[in-house]
Amino acid sequence: MRAIRLHAFGPAENLVLDELPDPVPGPGQVRVAVAAAGVHLLDTALREGMTGPFPAPAELPTVPGREVAGLVDAVGEGTDPAWLGERVVAHLGMAPGGYAERAVVDAARLHVVPAGLDEAEAVAMIGTGRTAMGIVQFTDLTPDDVAVVPAAAGGIGTLLVQYAKNAGATVVGLAGGPGKVARVRANGADAAVDYTRPGWPDEVRVFLGDRRATVVYDSVGGDTGRAAVDLLGEGGRHVVFGWSGQGIRDGGPLTFTDGELAARSITSEQVLGRVMLDRAGGDVRTLETRALAEAAAGRLRPAVQRFPLAEAARAHRALETRGTTGKVVLVP
Repeated sequence: MRAIRLHAFGPAENLVLDELPDPVPGPGQVRVAVAAAGVHLLDTALREGMTGPFPAPAELPTVPGREVAGLVDAVGEGTDPAWLGERVVAHLGMAPGGYAERAVVDAARLHVVPAGLDEAEAVAMIGTGRTAMGIVQFTDLTPDDVAVVPAAAGGIGTLLVQYAKNAGATVVGLAGGPGKVARVRANGADAAVDYTRPGWPDEVRVFLGDRRATVVYDSVGGDTGRAAVDLLGEGGRHVVFGWSGQGIRDGGPLTFTDGELAARSITSEQVLGRVMLDRAGGDVRTLETRALAEAAAGRLRPAVQRFPLAEAARAHRALETRGTTGKVVLVP
């Protein structure tokens, strides 16, 4: 099979297309003929040897990637043979191996791809979709809400805009550049604003008039995140799930002291990791199932940008330079 391997920590060019033997599923596992493999911004940091929610690879070379969808073409010992021939999607967990034409997956991690979704869309929902479902657990939006979504053209941002609109909220989507702003507007945001333009917060204030934002879904942090928080009114909520604007390698989430929060009468909460899992009852599969169901019902529509498997390095560079829209997937 063809697979992308990382031979040494460093730049995207270290991702090399190799020929490898097909993997063999062990007990309780299946092998998936991969039709789509997810790429995450975190993958670019792991490529450089950084640690985070997942550890950096202990041994090289390694096949990156933790989200796959495709057809089950082999099952291991003790695995239900009914999985053979099923279209499935799965998050691989701690073990990578997704950037390949075939991947081995624990059967307990599998979901059947709902009818009407293609494999790339299913990958988007098993990754960014489950995170979006985890984020919205912390807000109970109503038509009285005004939600501000930085990075609204991204994979999670796209879904948050749709979720907020489904709840009847007024949605302000922020994105960088005219092309991304147009996508945010087409996705249903009531206002789509280019945060690379000087004075963009004033554009939002003019649009809102006497209203103030009630929720900021912040995956950006930095100056953009802080300016978005400044749009919150009394009782507003700052929901933090990333800090791409400060650099995933050397930044950190936007934080406020208790005194700052009290003075503004707002709250700020980081919702990734254990707190998100606890809110879901301790089972990430709950969020995956919910995300796939929302997509199958047509309530959420993931945005997907596809790259050929052989161009994994280009996909990484595009992610690192914010040159992508929606969920990035590799297609063998």
